[in-house]
Amino acid sequence: MVSIITPCYNGERFIAETIESVLGQTYPNWEMLIVDDGSQDRTAEIAGRYAAQDPRIKLIRQSNAGTACARNNGMRRAEGRYIALLDADDLWEPSFLERQLEFMRLKGAVCVCCSYRHIDDHSSEIQHPTIAKPEITPGDMCVMNMIGCLTGLYDTAPHGKVYLHEELKSIRDDYAYWYDIVSMAGVAYGNPDILARYRVQTGSTTGNKLALVSKQYRFYRQYLRQKLPTAMLNTLRWGISGLGKFS
Repeated sequence: MVSIITPCYNGERFIAETIESVLGQTYPNWEMLIVDDGSQDRTAEIAGRYAAQDPRIKLIRQSNAGTACARNNGMRRAEGRYIALLDADDLWEPSFLERQLEFMRLKGAVCVCCSYRHIDDHSSEIQHPTIAKPEITPGDMCVMNMIGCLTGLYDTAPHGKVYLHEELKSIRDDYAYWYDIVSMAGVAYGNPDILARYRVQTGSTTGNKLALVSKQYRFYRQYLRQKLPTAMLNTLRWGISGLGKFS
C-alpha cells in the first residue's frame, strides 16, 4: 500500500481537486491521510465528506503547527510500505502511482521521483515542465533539491520511516526530508515522464522566489552546515535555476 500524506491549511479552494486526482489513480491500493493544520475555512468539512465516502481517505485534525508537524502527524499513522507527500493544491496524473511503482521496481530503487508540469490558480499550465534528473546523488542534493516534493516516492522497507525536522519551522522541511532519504539510500532515480502538476499560487512563498532566497541560504548554512562561500554559491545556483524555471 502507498500512504499519501497531505498537510493542509486553509486549502478549501483546491483540496477537492487534489483528492479527486488521488481517487482517479489507476493503482487502487493506497490510503490518503489529510492532516488539517488548524484551518479556519471549510477544508476539514470538504475533506470530511470525502473521508465519509471512501475509507481509504482519513482526516486528521490538529492545532496549527506548520507543515513539518502536520506531515509527521500523518507519517506516524501511515500504514503503507510506500510514502508519498502530496500537498493540498497539487495534482497527480491518473497513472502516477502505477507508473512510479513500476519505475521503482525497474530500478530496484528506494526512492524515485518524476518530471512535472507547473499550473496556476486556475489549473492552467504555465512555464516549462521540470524534467527529473535521471540519477540524483547526495552531492546533487547538497546543491539544490532535485526532487519535486509531489513526485517523490519512498520505500520504507529497507530503512523504515523518515520523519521531517520540525525544528526547521517549515523552512525547507521538504528539502531536508528528501536530502535525508537520498543520503541514506545513496541514490534516487528520476522518471522522465511527466506525471504530476505542481501549483504555483499567486502570492505564495514558492511563487515569490525573492522571498525564498533567505530561507534557502539559511538552509545551506544551518542544516547542511555549508561554509559561507559554498552556501552563497549554491544559493546563486539555486536562484539561476529558479529564474530559468519561472521566467
